[in-house]
Amino acid sequence: MTAERFAEQKPTLIYRPPSYVERLRLAELFPAPRPLEVELGSGDGSFLAEYARLNPELNLLGIERLLGRMRKLDRKGLRAGLTNLRLIRLEASYVVEYLLPQNSVNALHIYFPDPWPKRRHHKNRLLNARLVEVIQQILDSQGRVFLRTDNAEYFAQMNAVFQANAAFQHIDAPTSLTQIQTDFERDFAAKGVPILRTAYERIRRQ
Repeated sequence: MTAERFAEQKPTLIYRPPSYVERLRLAELFPAPRPLEVELGSGDGSFLAEYARLNPELNLLGIERLLGRMRKLDRKGLRAGLTNLRLIRLEASYVVEYLLPQNSVNALHIYFPDPWPKRRHHKNRLLNARLVEVIQQILDSQGRVFLRTDNAEYFAQMNAVFQANAAFQHIDAPTSLTQIQTDFERDFAAKGVPILRTAYERIRRQ
């Protein structure tokens, strides 16, 4: 399905891949080729819709498992006329490992993933050493990863798995990015809960 056919169908930003075992063809998702940024776990879309509006020079892809949240973001994007936004309803880890093309992502946004606070549930966390290896493969030569959480223990783990991978170096997230809040972030801020942020960049090899 071409970008033109996608646009002619009933208006929706939700993209259903023709195959779940082949890499996405980005030209089928977006009408114009632009740098791609991806948010894993888009929630109600508070961050992604605003980020897409402020950055028309980018293509934004939101990954969300829950249908209700995805439909809410779909409505937001359509009302705002965001032609640079597309959505996929799937597990984030599956999309990263099996659907995103290698060297295709300029930035990855992972904000407030489920912390699975009980130790016996830590194995269910999205971020781990294996996923960081896969992220390295889908990022372009200087791709970046931006992370936020309210959970200090998970924050330490996030930093540990990226610091253990020699392909990444720590960077500071730009203020223009950190000022755009997610729905969870607004709630936490209203309650006085500290927001923990970190970011990493793939090291360009000479």
